[in-house]
Amino acid sequence: MSVAPPPTVILGDRFAGELGEMALPWQAEQAPDPRLLVLNERLATELGWDPAWLRSAEGLRLLVGNLVPAGATPVAQAYAGHQFGGFVPRLGDGRALLLGEVVDADGRLRDLHLKGSGRTPFARGGDGLAAVGPMLREYVVSEAMHALGIPTTRSLAVVATGRPVYRETVLPGAVLARVASSHLRVGSFQYARATGDVDLLRRLADHAIARHHADAGDTERPYLALFEAVVAAQASLVARWMLVGFVHGVMNTDNMTISGETIDYGPCAFMEAFDPATVYSSIDHGGRYAYGNQPVVAEWNLARLAEALLPLIDDDHERAIELAVESLGTFRPLYNAAWSAGMRAKLGLPEGLEDAVATSLFDELLTLLQENHVDHTSFFRALGAAARNDAEPARNLFLDLAGFDGWVERWRGLGPDAAAMDRVNPVYIPRNHLVEEALDAATDDDLEPLARLLDAVSAPFVERPGLLRYAAPAPQDFGAYRTFCGT
Repeated sequence: MSVAPPPTVILGDRFAGELGEMALPWQAEQAPDPRLLVLNERLATELGWDPAWLRSAEGLRLLVGNLVPAGATPVAQAYAGHQFGGFVPRLGDGRALLLGEVVDADGRLRDLHLKGSGRTPFARGGDGLAAVGPMLREYVVSEAMHALGIPTTRSLAVVATGRPVYRETVLPGAVLARVASSHLRVGSFQYARATGDVDLLRRLADHAIARHHADAGDTERPYLALFEAVVAAQASLVARWMLVGFVHGVMNTDNMTISGETIDYGPCAFMEAFDPATVYSSIDHGGRYAYGNQPVVAEWNLARLAEALLPLIDDDHERAIELAVESLGTFRPLYNAAWSAGMRAKLGLPEGLEDAVATSLFDELLTLLQENHVDHTSFFRALGAAARNDAEPARNLFLDLAGFDGWVERWRGLGPDAAAMDRVNPVYIPRNHLVEEALDAATDDDLEPLARLLDAVSAPFVERPGLLRYAAPAPQDFGAYRTFCGT
């Protein structure tokens, strides 16, 4: 590994220094022929880094972990997790490295993290590598989520390594450089708790409070307040997922952040025809992480966080459980309030509308959407035209015309705000068939489809000429969609 001070790139080692028991110093494997596939220049600028330098040979070596600034300590992070309900006490970064922390142009501390940088001692049976397609999927979907206003990790770059990756076929390898508020997860706390080291658990909690939820540190019970802050952040986050039809696909506890950012875009996708049972992940055979189950799973994951925090919440175990259960009980009302507020915005409903009226409207609409297999994104965007007295674009999506006509008449009687609806209902999302088209082309060294897709989803609320296919659902011959985790 080369060690040099790249211009303007300074990486700290706060996590490695404060939580050494959870940080295994490690080096990225050498990339034989690094080649930039995509660079997020706007994000680079936010970090205070020169995009032109990142495109240079030295910059690419930084982005694959082969050039590390002096003072940085790349580490593989340790964490545990419930994977599809089964607890694994030692997971960790099997193919990833935290290069370090950077203070961005606004003074915020953010992680620079790599995926696909090679095997670590946490790799278990994996090869530690990543293919071009899955890394570009994370780039596209995370940037789309950011443009939609949903808290998320960000993708800085995808660099082809020049190394083959062996899956069902031989694929070109790549490394994703990812930026996050941190990579602290529910699984991080589960790992610390499983060690039996209460001091480590406390230091981890103090680290999380200082980094994400500073107000909790000023309360009488800071660790309970930390838990409550995470509950609130996740209730808001999952409500936002549901409002845009996002299916995470693998909501294991090691994929739930303490910051409230979306993380680890593996077998993820955006729902097209509205159906709560929608599953895209090839490994989710029982539908545990189906679209409609996401709020329940989030609450279950938070219960696991509460269990990990019990020794810090109160010295009396029974009292700690009582307090944690009470705090966990706020998830459902917080989620329901966030989702309801979001649905009111999507339907352009006036302020002060009675809850009973709004709830009845929501329930009837969701039943109609499901029974008629209506495309989620297309419908809500077309509804803006209906608010302007042109109901045909939305009406044409339904088979039950009488049902739609009755619902839309009641809704229009409330005076919906069409302009407000257009500000929250996207035209463009990463349509699954277009994502696959872009990834297949990029795997064959054609980056044009990727660039066009990124252009569309980076400004999702503004309808633009020439992008009609980016607003349309998949053609019928696209078939049932399945996504894969990429390992």
